[in-house]
Amino acid sequence: MGVDIPNDKQIQYSLTYLYGVGLYTAREVCEKLKIDPTRPASDLAEDEVSRLAAMLERDYTVEGPLRRQLSTNIARLREIKSYRGLRHRMSLPVRGQRTKTNARTRKGPRKTVAGKKGVKDLR
Repeated sequence: MGVDIPNDKQIQYSLTYLYGVGLYTAREVCEKLKIDPTRPASDLAEDEVSRLAAMLERDYTVEGPLRRQLSTNIARLREIKSYRGLRHRMSLPVRGQRTKTNARTRKGPRKTVAGKKGVKDLR
């Protein structure tokens, strides 16, 4: 699938290096294929590796196809100008979080506006 999984870790943790595969899915795949999830990934035989890859490709959306699917979903939201699409377009939080404070990860570093310090009123 284009991703090298670490050989020194257990299979269940190595599979989570694939985009779209979490711990639950990794354990589920191992159970379906009758592979011990606690074995190191380096102990997998070639046929087991090919069976794993084939099952992930067939039954799950992972890596490239999943990334494409997510980007097309976001593009669709932008295109129909839904609220979520507009939030994506403006790089603001999409899921209802507050933005008066926090949201710095999404909004980026603060843009300081010059104040009126030291300006005297001449009335």
